[in-house]
Amino acid sequence: MSDTITPMMAQYLELKDQYQDAILFYRMGDFYEMFFDDAVQAAAALDIALTKRGKHDGADIPMCGVPVHSAESYLLTLIRKGFRVAVCEQMESPAEAKKRGSKSVVKRDVVRLVTPGTLTEDSLLDARRHNYLAAIAQVRDDTAMAWVDISTGVLRVMTCPVVALAPELARLAAKEVLIADGTEDSFRSLIEDAGASLTTLGRAAFDSTSGEKRLCDLFRVGSLDAFGAFTRAEVAALAGVTEYLDITQKGQLPLLRPPVQENRAASMQIDAATRRSLELTHALSGGRAGSLLDAIDQTVTAAGARLLERRLSAPSRRLDVITARQDAVAALVDDPALTEDIRDHLRGTHDLDRALSRLALDRGGPRDMAAIRNTIEAAQRLEQTLNKAELPNLLAEAQSGLTGHDAIHDLLDAALVADPPLLARDGGFIAPGYDANLDEARKLRDEGRSVIAAMQAEFIATTGINALKIKHNNVLGYFIEVTATHADRMMTPPLSDTFIHRQTTANQVRFTTVALNEIESRILNAGSEALEIEKRLYAGLSDSILAEQAHLGLLSRALAECDLAAGLAHLARREAWVRPDIDDSRAFTIEGGRHPVVEAALMRAGQPFVANGCDLTDTPIWLLTGPNMAGKSTFLRQNALIAILAQMGAFVPATSAQIGIVSQIFSRVGASDDLARGRSTFMVEMVETAAILNQADDRALVILDEIGRGTATYDGLSIAWATLEHLHDVNRCRALFATHYHEMSSLSAKLAGVDNATVSVKEWDGDVIFLHEVKKGTADRSYGVQVARLAGLPPAVVARAKVVLEALEKGEREGGGARKAVIDDLPLFAAIPPAPTPARPATSQVEDRLRAILPDELTARDALALIYDLKTMLTPDAD
Repeated sequence: MSDTITPMMAQYLELKDQYQDAILFYRMGDFYEMFFDDAVQAAAALDIALTKRGKHDGADIPMCGVPVHSAESYLLTLIRKGFRVAVCEQMESPAEAKKRGSKSVVKRDVVRLVTPGTLTEDSLLDARRHNYLAAIAQVRDDTAMAWVDISTGVLRVMTCPVVALAPELARLAAKEVLIADGTEDSFRSLIEDAGASLTTLGRAAFDSTSGEKRLCDLFRVGSLDAFGAFTRAEVAALAGVTEYLDITQKGQLPLLRPPVQENRAASMQIDAATRRSLELTHALSGGRAGSLLDAIDQTVTAAGARLLERRLSAPSRRLDVITARQDAVAALVDDPALTEDIRDHLRGTHDLDRALSRLALDRGGPRDMAAIRNTIEAAQRLEQTLNKAELPNLLAEAQSGLTGHDAIHDLLDAALVADPPLLARDGGFIAPGYDANLDEARKLRDEGRSVIAAMQAEFIATTGINALKIKHNNVLGYFIEVTATHADRMMTPPLSDTFIHRQTTANQVRFTTVALNEIESRILNAGSEALEIEKRLYAGLSDSILAEQAHLGLLSRALAECDLAAGLAHLARREAWVRPDIDDSRAFTIEGGRHPVVEAALMRAGQPFVANGCDLTDTPIWLLTGPNMAGKSTFLRQNALIAILAQMGAFVPATSAQIGIVSQIFSRVGASDDLARGRSTFMVEMVETAAILNQADDRALVILDEIGRGTATYDGLSIAWATLEHLHDVNRCRALFATHYHEMSSLSAKLAGVDNATVSVKEWDGDVIFLHEVKKGTADRSYGVQVARLAGLPPAVVARAKVVLEALEKGEREGGGARKAVIDDLPLFAAIPPAPTPARPATSQVEDRLRAILPDELTARDALALIYDLKTMLTPDAD
């Protein structure tokens, strides 16, 4: 094969040169093809065959491809594996290319750059979660972050010091983060820790001056002051986001809402380690299942689910906001019939935000338009239902957003069929009667013969020639045919003015008319004409919808607000949750508190959850002791989760709760290492503890579990001791501190704000029984050996552990040199004779008789006789 580069391959290389950091999906007919290194990487990532096409520099050109109709699934796989994909489409048909010359290559161009933060297709997204693209910008000493979800149009920005970037990225779970060239060293670590893809842009993209003008043009305003008083750093971050969208979408910008400025002080601060520990939106095992979000999500719409995640990820610190949300939930808790009516209406709605976004990016279709129409209809029914009830402010505001969409609904209702196809190119989505030209084209397409028959009848009436026929052949097309005897009349005025002679045969004469020629052309082109008319109407409908996008955005937010309130009310009634009292005090009193995730798991297993109270109002720190497996970690976490639920505006799993606004929540529960950074489990523990001690304020809630366990006993005890004192004297926060260092219980006598609590257990025949009940007091020991036995350690190991434990406790009591002497006197493990296997106890007559019984074979009479026999064996006759 020739080593000469073909024109097509030259075109490929030219396009690829513009997108060196992306895999190029090069459209060739019904396939996207990849070549060279792209093909090698894609074939391995997608597990598809690697072939070859021609040669370059003496070597085979690797090639692989994926079908266009199933390309989205392959795109998703590549994106999840860290690749970016440049989608190159054919900009003309092969027939059009041939008109320019037989060797002309079909024009192609990249129409879109697909990256983790710029996905819009339903098949590539989780409908119930946002997909955020974030940008970090620095202007002198100020840092800001902007983020956008182009699938919904959400655009937010906030001033954010560098130290707070990691918690905010964890809150957003951003998929891709943009930074300026040259700042990688400053931000790479925190972006990678957040699990996001890092993308660099030229510094000019973050220029605040040119960026402000670009943003004003985008939102068609003279000044950004209409949206808020943005700092230069915030403008730079917004500019970076919009510049990147322009690059990736090739100028086809998504439908963005005006930017909203967020204030970090308005939300409870939760760092990344705490989010992982509390499993707010993701379980430690990975995925949504087992998280708090999964346990409480009763929403029935995608927009409602996304709103729930936003609220859960950033609970409010504003008392008026929390109260308004609670009022909405409470009103629906008190009216279960209204709640279910709302949920029923909402089940008929669709994801407006993403439908609008797809239409704006020209990636939508008639089905998106039908979804908007159907959603407006469901919203109208919902508004009528809400109109019958007395609503709190939040729901009343939502109700007002459900109205005012009659015009766009009527347009779509008149224009669209009930169940349109997915894509406009398929046609058949415009309703009959909406457009006369379309109806006529369809009639010609579908009923060509009847149209010709009607014209024939018209010509017969005009000429008075009953033998006149309209016929068709492949040479002449449609023509009018009469016998030779009638030809003279047809060629004599006035008929000759209409009928044009075309051909004379032996017995027949053939004519045509201008009208027949037009009909013929229209019949032959009716199918494509009908499709073109539908496409034109589709474009007009799309423009009409997008002109109403602001009002439709309000409708979407109103539906989400109703969905969230109804979902939380449904949850509260079903699980017997209560409305917490929230105030500006430092109170923290919970009675009968429960862990919502653990309780749900136990209920599925048919087991009860033991509720516990917690009162940090007068003594803000509890020192919690008790054995492993007793439920200390569950108790710690459940109180933090109750605070989060309360401040997001939900009811809580408790019999009552009073909570003073919590500014921050910190959790150091569980053990993990960070081998990639060379951090041991203990080092990770100390880093997270340091973050807590350096950041927690007097309104924070801190939960700590087993601080200091990763090092020597006295090292660990001293660190835990000092940490508790710092929380009490310096941070002055509310805290739950679980430990196995029982020596620390003496701190309650020295520190006024510390109280002791323990988790109850009972011993029975050498075993430990967990009661899971938290009460005031201290544990006398940790029962570690008993727990090890329950875990299945070999009996010899358990027995040895008991011996060593007794020796250590004896040495501790005797102190001094006696401690070492006791330990030195321990015999070696191998020298201990194995414990004898206990002899099987002798069985009684009753046991022997019972073992011989087969219950399934007993009749009622046999069973009664057996009872008498057993009773006789237990109580012999007096004789």
